[in-house]
Amino acid sequence: MITLPYILLAIIWFALIAYAVFGGADFGAGVWDLLAFGPNAEHQHKIIDQALGPVWETNHVWLVFLVVGLFSAFPAPFAVIVVVLFIPLTLALIGTVLRGAAFIFRTHGLRSEKPWFRMWSRIFSFSSVMTPFFLGLSAAAVASGQIRVKGTPIETNLGSLWLTPFSLTIGLMAVTLCATLAAIFLTVEATNNKEAELAEAFRLRGLVAGALTALLGAIGLLLSSSLAPFLWNGMIGHALPLVIATMLIGLAAAATLFFRYYAIARVLIVAETAFILGSWGVSQIPYLLPPDVTVDAGAGAPSTLLLLLIGIIIGMALVLPSMWFLFYIFKLKSSVGLLEKGR
Repeated sequence: MITLPYILLAIIWFALIAYAVFGGADFGAGVWDLLAFGPNAEHQHKIIDQALGPVWETNHVWLVFLVVGLFSAFPAPFAVIVVVLFIPLTLALIGTVLRGAAFIFRTHGLRSEKPWFRMWSRIFSFSSVMTPFFLGLSAAAVASGQIRVKGTPIETNLGSLWLTPFSLTIGLMAVTLCATLAAIFLTVEATNNKEAELAEAFRLRGLVAGALTALLGAIGLLLSSSLAPFLWNGMIGHALPLVIATMLIGLAAAATLFFRYYAIARVLIVAETAFILGSWGVSQIPYLLPPDVTVDAGAGAPSTLLLLLIGIIIGMALVLPSMWFLFYIFKLKSSVGLLEKGR
């Protein structure tokens, strides 16, 4: 039976996927900004600024919704997570703030020849790597089932839970997944601008980043058998169809990118991200904090959940059309016709 806590958790998970896709592409753009090289490096920086400029701050709507929704719907598990993982989550928050400030200073406040411009560019790039790494690391710590609630005091962990080989692998995978998202999105951006050379450069980077993501994902899955057994059992159990679908979608995304069907590759990498997170979510049902806290047990009062759901429906009715219109104006409108083979 589908209960109110599960409905709210599904909505929160949708916000997580949305942030991973859109926010992840933004973080990945910072990765490629750091790794820009070659004779067209300056053009790479410019197209990254062009891609991020109109919409980058909008993507944090999903992060705010995710945090507030989790706190409101599941207050006790939220408290445990933010206390135990205080250090990596704080580092991710610092990275988010630094990244936003650095992007504004480098794109609107300084000329490119100034030394301060280079400093802010480096801060933007490094924080774009730092933030998804610590977010992925924190997610892995939750999924590992090592955060115990029963019989142990709730206190900030100094590293034994989140500096494991499994968590570090998933943290790196989060960075490479963001880089893959960004590379594919940037191929579309470059093709829109009729810059075939840039599109080809980001295509190759997308293939490399995608291969690294697949490799790290495979390593993480193998490590989970001993370091995150609850996740492993779920992945090879009731989440196995989603895991297989994730692998097939990943192969399809790589193939379409290889053959330069950029718009299709963009759709597939979005689906790939959704299926990765969906596989994780399904694998730990019915637990929110495995193996001690179930979704129903960790939920707030029913009256609170009902009011929260009503508020979310009203809010989404206002926010989603506005966000669609924003992306339509700055992104989708210029992509008409890209479903045919890219240049």
